[in-house]
Amino acid sequence: MEEEVEYIDLYRLQIAVKQGMAQLFPQAVWVKAEIASIGRRSNGHCYLELSQSEDSRIVAQVRAVIWKNTYPFVSQYFHKVTGQELAAGQEVLVHVKVGYHEVYGLSLTIDDINPEFTLGAREALRKQTIERLEKEGLMELQKELCLTDLPYFLAVISAPDAAGYGDFRRHLLENPAGYAYQVDLFEALMQGGGAPQSICEALAQIEESQVAYDAVLILRGGGSDLDLACFDDYALAAAIARFPVPVFTAIGHDRDFHVADMVANRFVKTPTALADLFLECTAAEDERISALESRLTAAFSLRVANLESELSSVEKGLEVSVARRLDGFAIALDGFEAGISGKVIRRLDSAESAVTRLAEAILRGSAARLSKAEERVAALGSIITLGLSSRLSHTEDRLARIEESLLRGSKSRITQAEDQLARLAECLLRGSKSSLARAEDRLQQKAEYIRKMALNTVERAEIKLTSLDMQISAADPRKVLERGVPVVENRSGRKDTVAADYRPGDPLKVFLRDGKLDCVVQRVTLSAPADQGAALTA
Repeated sequence: MEEEVEYIDLYRLQIAVKQGMAQLFPQAVWVKAEIASIGRRSNGHCYLELSQSEDSRIVAQVRAVIWKNTYPFVSQYFHKVTGQELAAGQEVLVHVKVGYHEVYGLSLTIDDINPEFTLGAREALRKQTIERLEKEGLMELQKELCLTDLPYFLAVISAPDAAGYGDFRRHLLENPAGYAYQVDLFEALMQGGGAPQSICEALAQIEESQVAYDAVLILRGGGSDLDLACFDDYALAAAIARFPVPVFTAIGHDRDFHVADMVANRFVKTPTALADLFLECTAAEDERISALESRLTAAFSLRVANLESELSSVEKGLEVSVARRLDGFAIALDGFEAGISGKVIRRLDSAESAVTRLAEAILRGSAARLSKAEERVAALGSIITLGLSSRLSHTEDRLARIEESLLRGSKSRITQAEDQLARLAECLLRGSKSSLARAEDRLQQKAEYIRKMALNTVERAEIKLTSLDMQISAADPRKVLERGVPVVENRSGRKDTVAADYRPGDPLKVFLRDGKLDCVVQRVTLSAPADQGAALTA
């Protein structure tokens, strides 16, 4: 006969496993896992697949559920701390009750979550990324690049419909000073798992565009810590560090800065602050050019003054020189005239003596010779008189020509200097009026801009205060009670919404709209969902 084999049927095996599970995990435990998938059903329950991976291989996986009466509190708490909804790919620490069903197998019921753990896991990965970048010498590469004094060509990496990008364009291109810039957008995802690769591709497009951009700007208008976790990615940080053009980041966070900010040439908190940075660069260069213009105007004015002084000195020198030369000519002419007169007188005296002697001789000799001698004396006197007159006339003509030439030259130079001074005065007057008008326009535009910004700030503050007041009012426990929703409190004073936390005989307090009820639990009934069997009664 065949030996009988001991066996156990499947149902008893399942019951034994269920009892063993209950003995092994009588209380809820905290479990670390990654959300592989998540979905909320129309009935309000949220179903998840939790998994654990090692070396890119899944080593464990289990189904989990958050019942509809617990899901709003768990999801709201997670969103309040992290700023993000529960989603696949997140590493979470959840408080679970281990359950086993004969038909559905092992499952976990989630009743609480620790959102700080999710943020901590991101921080640990961020620390590893920073250490790797420092080891490879990539943290300071961008700091060695210098921004040009007058940046104009700007490449922006952002989502086209992002509010931060719109704020940046308005603030930069509609500036009161009228500074102009060339802004080119390179679209990319700015959050989620695909964001680092998308931004790296945008950087590659900028490098391949053959445009000599002065700077690359990575813009985002803020978000939760998990939304911005993509900016801690190693591949993105390395691409920014190795980029040959200065990279600026303005991700829009206030509490901390990310790895992308650390490796960038420079980072600011918001896109509008980054626009201000470039406006300040242009304003500084504009101020430097204005200072050079002022220095050039002052130097030009000084040169004109020096030329006027030199011209006055030349005029005075010319006047003195002309006067001296005229005096010299007068003295020379007087001397010449005196010399000629003396010679003439002496020759006349000599001639008279000779004539007298000749006359005496002639008289003694003959009348004919006297007559001839008189003719010769008369002729000689005419020649001498004509020569003297000719010499004097020639000298006077030369002096007149010299005086006329000197007067014409001095008048021409004085006229030219006066014309030049008039043109300079007109140019300086026009320049000062134009600069004054521009300065007045800039001051008026700046005042209007400051007034508008102040009004916008006050309006936003009022809207925010109104919203906070509404939220506080909605969260008031008295409002909850007025809506007819009772509040249950256990013996420890903790608000409870889960029946599984109570046992028969446990005291509890029920707060209603008009008062409080002190109660004792008689029986606890746990209602399982419709798709997991009948209710369990304790």
